[in-house]
Amino acid sequence: MSKGERVDLAFRIRGMDCAEEITALEKEVGPVVGGKGHLSFNLITQKMVIENAEADAQEIIRAVARAGLVAQPWGRSGPKPQSFWERRGRTVLCAASGTLVALGLTVEVGHDGSLLAALAAGQATGHDMSRLAVAFYLAAVISGVRHVIPKAVSAARALRPDMNMLMLIAVVGAIAIGEWFEAATVAFLFAFSLLLESWSVGRARRAIGALMDLSPETARFRQPDTGEILEVGIEDVPLGSNILVRPGERIPLDGEILEGETAIDQSPITGESVPVARAPGDEVFAGTINGDGAFEMRCTKLASESTLARIIALVEDAQTRRAPSEQWVERFARVYTPCVLVLAIALAILPPLFMDGAWASWLYKSLVMLVIACPCALVISTPVSIVAGLTSAARCGVLVKGGAYLEAPARWRALALDKTGTLTYGRPRIQRVIPLNGHSEEELLERAASLEAESTHPLARAVLAEAKARGIAPSAVSGFTVLPGKGAEGTIEGRHFWIGSHRLMEERGLESEEAHRTALGLEESGCSLVAIGNEGHVCGLISVADEVRPEAAETVRALKQLGISPIVMLTGDNQSTASAVALATGIDVVHAALLPQEKVDAVSALAAEFGQVAMIGDGVNDAPAMAASSCGVAMGAAGTDAALEAADIALMADDLSRLPWLVRHSRRTVAIVRQNIIFALAVKAAFVLLAVLGLATLWMAIAADMGASLVVIFNGLRLLRA
Repeated sequence: MSKGERVDLAFRIRGMDCAEEITALEKEVGPVVGGKGHLSFNLITQKMVIENAEADAQEIIRAVARAGLVAQPWGRSGPKPQSFWERRGRTVLCAASGTLVALGLTVEVGHDGSLLAALAAGQATGHDMSRLAVAFYLAAVISGVRHVIPKAVSAARALRPDMNMLMLIAVVGAIAIGEWFEAATVAFLFAFSLLLESWSVGRARRAIGALMDLSPETARFRQPDTGEILEVGIEDVPLGSNILVRPGERIPLDGEILEGETAIDQSPITGESVPVARAPGDEVFAGTINGDGAFEMRCTKLASESTLARIIALVEDAQTRRAPSEQWVERFARVYTPCVLVLAIALAILPPLFMDGAWASWLYKSLVMLVIACPCALVISTPVSIVAGLTSAARCGVLVKGGAYLEAPARWRALALDKTGTLTYGRPRIQRVIPLNGHSEEELLERAASLEAESTHPLARAVLAEAKARGIAPSAVSGFTVLPGKGAEGTIEGRHFWIGSHRLMEERGLESEEAHRTALGLEESGCSLVAIGNEGHVCGLISVADEVRPEAAETVRALKQLGISPIVMLTGDNQSTASAVALATGIDVVHAALLPQEKVDAVSALAAEFGQVAMIGDGVNDAPAMAASSCGVAMGAAGTDAALEAADIALMADDLSRLPWLVRHSRRTVAIVRQNIIFALAVKAAFVLLAVLGLATLWMAIAADMGASLVVIFNGLRLLRA
């Protein structure tokens, strides 16, 4: 890299399994790359990214080494393959440490005559230990602290006490006072607890990896010039290629079916449990499973841009967005650990100086306090729970973009929903075409289809579908202009036309008595209105009706039972149509005929009154309102890039019933996080008291700390069972 050039660099950080390692990396690597703002970390993938920083890769690797960790460059296809020692070294050393402790104790039992005598002998002053037992214990200590020493030395050099430093002090202190068995036991149990911590994070890591395994590595595509079928890696399939998919295969890339009909299991992407029928013209996603029918599809997205690839990237990125509880635990541990170290030093020095206590006895008590006060269980409890919660949500078709957003639904107090595409299917159909002022139905549809040809609005799609069904082709439009929140206008065959809502018709000042009366009648019946006109008059009206989702009423009822109220509808549609949908679904409050900015104002008003407010919409038109809410949720985000980007949470399928599940899942996650924090702190407090009273030993302390870590880890992993 040339001097002054700024690039993005990525590294895999071996041993980065805890938030404390991230703190150490920020301290060492931050100054090298120009500050912590250039750094981002993914604990689950062990990935560190340096963004837009002027730095040399080797200099960064050396900075990581100063933090007691090892960095490997992250290549195009991911991190470099790991050797056996990199993959299994921690396990081998932990097993060796445990075996050596057992051998040392066996030798001591033979030397002293019984197990009780061997255990009691360690406390006896002047006890003559077997040299072979000491050798075994020393080897057990070296094996147990092999991965701890670099991190502990780094922490001591930076005056940043962490659990590795506390453990090393405890082990060295135990050796200094002749407690070889306890020193070896502490080293082994701490190595074992780190192995379990690595395993727990690895389990979440494997759950993310399972997403990556959903997409097959190869695809069969037809060469356009020769028609020959080639099987190549999915990264090498050109955009627009025709791909062949056999029955039972996973679909390799996102695309559109050209020939064939089938049923597809979309559960890996959307969480839908029932296979969905697909025919020519329908969209399919990479990673979903084909049923009994073979089909040919056109590739619409490259492998790196598929919905599955974006989901994987967003789920991985979600790990870097820490929940409030994680941030609290980290801040607490940052203050707690130095305080404990000072307290332990005071416990070792003050009683012998001022109370004539035995130095060895009080030093031992301070070492016990160091061990039990280690914040390991506290620090690991929250990230494991959050990662498990994020992963299980992704499995159920709910993509949550970070721990902060996973905890947010638990605090929702009010909810705002869009109507079209959220409470309704968003696939309205033409009910009536009413020509006025001498125009015909065909002419009216032709003008409407011409002006709506480039629009993706549901009402526009309904107009285009009706025109197509009647064999009416749109005409060319010049000077086309979108009127935000109102409609559009343009010139057709040399004459200016406009299309839009009842409000636009009123603003144009062309609404006749007949048009006004007809429009009101259509709106009172629950239909949406599309008006078409020119410079002189209203050409006609088109009534469009949408169908309410069958699960909408039950979803609203379930949300109210969960204590979320009021539930508000925000729509740009007319009041009559909105009221009809509200009546059918049990919505409390309706705000109709809203422009995009008015939706933002409505959400802001709700937030000012109720605090935590969520906005549920289609993720595109409702993006400003989502941004104004405490939490934005996009409906039916599968395959829609804009929806995935706009929302904090994305429901991959068009399934409103996921909302109550999401609230319950969020509350369960928050409850488990609280359980873990309270339990970890309670165990610490109890054993600190026992240490001061002299009722706890070193190996009891580390066993309690390891037990607490195990309890919080497995309690958090319960969230994987959604």
